[in-house]
This record gives sequence, C-alpha cells and structure tokens, in this order.
Amino acid sequence: MGKGSISIYFVQSALEPVIARGIDIGPLLRNAGISPALLLSAQSRVTAQNFSFLWLGVAHVLNDELFNQDARRMKVGSFAMLCQTLIHCDTLHTALQRMARFFNLLLDDFHCAIESDARHAHLTIRETAGRVPHVFGFETLLMMQHGVACWLVGRRIPIRAAAFAYPEPSRSAEYHRMYSEQLSFNEDTTRLTFDAANLALPVIQNQDSLKEFLRGAPANIVLKYKNSTGLAAQIRRRLRAAARTEWPDFEVVADSLNMTPSTLRRRLDEEGQSFQAIKDQLRRDMAIDYLCHTAKSVADIAGELGFAEASAFHRAFKKWTGACPGEYRQRVHAR
Repeated sequence: MGKGSISIYFVQSALEPVIARGIDIGPLLRNAGISPALLLSAQSRVTAQNFSFLWLGVAHVLNDELFNQDARRMKVGSFAMLCQTLIHCDTLHTALQRMARFFNLLLDDFHCAIESDARHAHLTIRETAGRVPHVFGFETLLMMQHGVACWLVGRRIPIRAAAFAYPEPSRSAEYHRMYSEQLSFNEDTTRLTFDAANLALPVIQNQDSLKEFLRGAPANIVLKYKNSTGLAAQIRRRLRAAARTEWPDFEVVADSLNMTPSTLRRRLDEEGQSFQAIKDQLRRDMAIDYLCHTAKSVADIAGELGFAEASAFHRAFKKWTGACPGEYRQRVHAR
C-alpha cells in the first residue's frame, strides 16, 4: 500500500477512551512509533502505518474496534467477520445492505442504511432515539463503510457530497480530503452521497484477496482503499520515481497515458482525485517520511521535493502540518 498521512486528530480521538480508563498510553504510542510530542500540535500528522498500529493496539486494549463510541462494544474480530460475509454478495448494493444490517445488530447508538434514487445513493448513519453518539463514532463508521465498499468493487468510489448531523468541527478542512468538497453540517442525518450507478458494480473480492486486505487493515480503511492499478495510483508512482525537479506537467502525463487532457481529467474525477491534489499529497507525505525516517537535511529535502528555495518548502510544510520542518522533526524524535 502506498504511503499516506493521517491527521493527529484521529490519534487523539482513538486515545481518549484509553485515557478515560486511566490506562497509560505510553506503550501504545511507542508500539505505534508515534512521538507523544506530536499530540501537542493540532496540525501534526502521522503515517497511515503508524496509525494502523495504534488502531490495532487500542482495539486490543479496549476489546472494541469502534473505540468505545457505542454503548455496546464492537469486539475484536467483528470487522473481519463483516468482511467475510460481504465477499459472498453479488453486487455493491447487496453488500451495503448486508453491511448496514450487520452494524445495526452490533450497535445500539447508531442506525445504518443504504438509500437511493434514480441518480444518487446515500450511505446514511442516524443516531438512535434518546442517544447522542460521539462524533468520532460517526467518523469511524464512515471510514469503515466507505473503505470496505471501495475494496469490494476494486476501485475508489468518489463521494459527491457529505452531510453531517452535528455542527462543523474545527478540523473540517480535513473533511475535504476525507470525503468531498461539498460538505454540509447540522443536517438531519449523516450521509455520504455517491452516484447510484455504483450500486450495480460487482463484488470482485474473494477469500484469498480478503486475507491480503485484512493484513493491510485498518490503514487501507483510513486511506479509503487505493486501487493500485487506478490512474491516480499510476500517476503517483510515476511522480514518486522521478526527480521532483523533473515532474511532468498535466499535458505530458496525459500524452504518456495516451489520453487527451480532458479525458484524463474526467477519469481522475471518477476516482475522486485531481492532478494537483496528487502532487500536493505526494509532496506532503514524502516530506513527512523524509523527516521521520532519514537524516537528510531540510535543505536537501526541499531540493528533493522540487522546491527552488528552502524558504518555499518551509512555508508549504508549515501550511501542511502547522510546524516548520525542523520543529516537526524534533517533535517526531522527542521522548
């Protein structure tokens, strides 16, 4: 699975129920390779793999794969059992209906459903009467359901709009990367809206691919399952393999793929991506990887990423993470 980064908010949210129980979070952070100092900045980010280790650690400590977000525990093993039942469905529509029933049997505070009309399908989550679930519960269920849906059909399902049954949080900028540019809050239900045509897509996974998927979970869930053969993944690999000072422009990339620019733009949109977003995310994630796992100087990293001046890299990195590169490196390695 390709590299990616996760907002520190999800680390903090996953740890909250552990802290509430008076359990020392130090071992969980160490085992996940996450420095406690990163928790001090709301704009810090960790790698998807680091967060995956933390997710598994917290789930084990709590014996709850939903982080105590519901009155009933989603015991360890529930997610694997869900996926086991879904690979036997014929279409995505059938799988989403079965997934909703599965969660509704397990949980008390959330009610899941799949609703559709002629043009759009809606993956919905409502709170049950008299109960007010935590926001992180909604977020985690959306991660799971959308991530599994994408995996089942072997492609990323673009979200056209996302609505939330709670006020806009301070971290809403992260929602644009996670869900869609079209966001609304204080709605009557939490829902992800996508093209109804996706419901007819066949489920292509089987027992063998399930084993591979579960080995990569939950990092591949958080990153919404990236089809390694999709255009966005192909472009990301091409850019990563090239020197950043030699990254081709959009027209050259389109030509190399034997497409017109308009066709490539449409195909990327179908995958929920854009060329600029691919470049920005790749630079951000490579910068974090270099700072965390190499001894390269900040100036060398700036050059590697194609910045003409180190000062431009400093500005971009601070915009991405809220810290200068040197400060971020110090936080990562603080003990």
